Amino acid sequence: ARWARPGTLLSLQGRDRARLEETAAAAALAGAEVDIRSLDVRDTGALAAWASERDAARPVDMVVANAGIAGNPGVSGAEIMAVNAVGKIATVEPLLPRMAARRQGHVVLVSSLASFLASPTGPAYAASKAAVRRYGEGLRPRLARDGVRLSVVCPGFVDTPLTRVNRFPMPFLMDAERAAEIIDTGLQAGRVRIAFPLPTYLLARFLGLMPAALRDPILMRQPSKE
Repeated sequence: ARWARPGTLLSLQGRDRARLEETAAAAALAGAEVDIRSLDVRDTGALAAWASERDAARPVDMVVANAGIAGNPGVSGAEIMAVNAVGKIATVEPLLPRMAARRQGHVVLVSSLASFLASPTGPAYAASKAAVRRYGEGLRPRLARDGVRLSVVCPGFVDTPLTRVNRFPMPFLMDAERAAEIIDTGLQAGRVRIAFPLPTYLLARFLGLMPAALRDPILMRQPSKE
């Protein structure tokens, strides 16, 4: 909703057609032009075709890779990696040479503060977030040579349908609109890493630096998600 304004084309992709149509209707009321496509990021061929099609129709100024699933019981580690890591990379990769050729564009990869921890209660989820963060941080200086910006977003707990199923304390849980404001402000400022909220970020970094013998008993107090 924050990016829905006259003169803006929003190309939205997701699995849930009904939610896509609801979001598109709200964005259109705000004056934006909206295109939607229902597909699964695990279908990397269809994803690449869609991204290339949209860029050919109108050059993409910013691509935001935000697909994600939680590490809940019944969801395999392979599925988590396929969506949260491979799916995000497959979303942006088709656009990289096109942006580089134009010497402009902004790539946004949504990771998580979980990327700073090797979590025994959600190993695949934390690994998927670490993978996409490392991918983005490694890719950023290469893209910068071609005039393309890259930002990695690392949120803490945000009130969304994904987190509402959690049955454990979520410190500094943030409203989705406030999180969107922080991300938008950071992107406009050209920040390469947007990590928030600060207390959770510092805690994650601290725990990540602790010896495993001290860190693991603390993290194991949380209920397992995988």
